[in-house]
Amino acid sequence: MTSITSTAPSGTQAGAYKQKWLIEYSMPLAYALLFVILSFTVENFFSTANVVGLMLSVAQIGMVACTMMLCLASRDFDLSVGSTIAFSGVFGAILLERTQNIPLAVGGGLLAGALIGAGNGILIAYLRVNALIATLATMLMVRGLAFIVSNGQAVGISNDSFINFGDARWFGLPLPVLLTAACFIVFGVLLNHTVFGRNTLAIGGNPEAARLAGVKVERLRVWIFLLQGVVTALAGLVLASRITSGQPNSAQGFELDVISACVLGGVSLQGGKAKIFGVLVGVLIMGTVENVMNLLDVDAFYQYLMRGMILLVAVLLDQLKTRGTRR
Repeated sequence: MTSITSTAPSGTQAGAYKQKWLIEYSMPLAYALLFVILSFTVENFFSTANVVGLMLSVAQIGMVACTMMLCLASRDFDLSVGSTIAFSGVFGAILLERTQNIPLAVGGGLLAGALIGAGNGILIAYLRVNALIATLATMLMVRGLAFIVSNGQAVGISNDSFINFGDARWFGLPLPVLLTAACFIVFGVLLNHTVFGRNTLAIGGNPEAARLAGVKVERLRVWIFLLQGVVTALAGLVLASRITSGQPNSAQGFELDVISACVLGGVSLQGGKAKIFGVLVGVLIMGTVENVMNLLDVDAFYQYLMRGMILLVAVLLDQLKTRGTRR
């Protein structure tokens, strides 16, 4: 008896696999194409100095995006990161100028970030305050504290050792770029190869199911926000060393750039989905667009317009991917 094998299912599976592959790698492919086009059309874009400058310009966004990825993957977000950068930079600068003790200044800035992050986590996880309201309130309060402790003025830094951290180069690359690369490696491993990462994705996908499976949801959410605060504070200290001062009005709108980069990189606003490589691509897209506009001397007003459009496109892409997954 002769058996007849149908090829339709395999063809359907191949088509579905191809569609999934295109969805997963659409952003990396689009960025690679964009980079090639800009290299040939924008003067000095592909120069060594500009490429290194591009990486340096996205260093702070990249660092914070690593932990914002965890917040979004757990179905939360943090609008206070820009204010935390400002406050940690100001607070670290004040400690440094009064004591000339670099470990104390760095430790104080990181501790401030940890307390801000943990406070956000407690408000959201245990007190059940909506993440939008909690982090919006924190954003305003922390920004206010930055102005209060600095008397509304920039706090200058004269310690050469601290300033050199922002200018130092290892292997031909600025130290902040290498620090950002280290963050991507550490949090990539944390997300993909640890129980912490798996549980983060689990509570983002279905918090109740994760709780029934034994995950301590509230405690984990607090830890995620605490990590967010520490890394954001580190970014603030790095920024302060680069600009040789703690600026209470620095990093305004920073949170939107970070969230845009994460969503462009495939992190779902619905939670439960995140890839560290995608976040890296999203960060590079944001930085490249800004870099090109600066090279072309585009007016700052149009740059704001472009950043808003990128955020909108990122959200629309997230919605399209979510609908495609449900189908």
